[in-house]
Amino acid sequence: MCLAIPGKVLEIEQNFQPMMGKVDFSGIQKRVCLEWIPGIKVGDYVIVHVGFAISKVDEQEAQETIKMLQQMGENLDELETPEDGN
Repeated sequence: MCLAIPGKVLEIEQNFQPMMGKVDFSGIQKRVCLEWIPGIKVGDYVIVHVGFAISKVDEQEAQETIKMLQQMGENLDELETPEDGN
């Protein structure tokens, strides 16, 4: 299974080939290849898979996806049962 997640472009390093940038994923910042997204600018949201921005999305779609991923994480936490020694 593959997972691509949305992030907000914070910086663009245009002096590099391929073009790279810093992207924020709900507080976690990573360096990402932006080369495949023509016209990308700071403040845009992108979908990132294994370190490569693969598409641009609008902010509303990105926020909805982030919220859904957070809810999935909360649901997984609820499924875990603490070991009580019995």
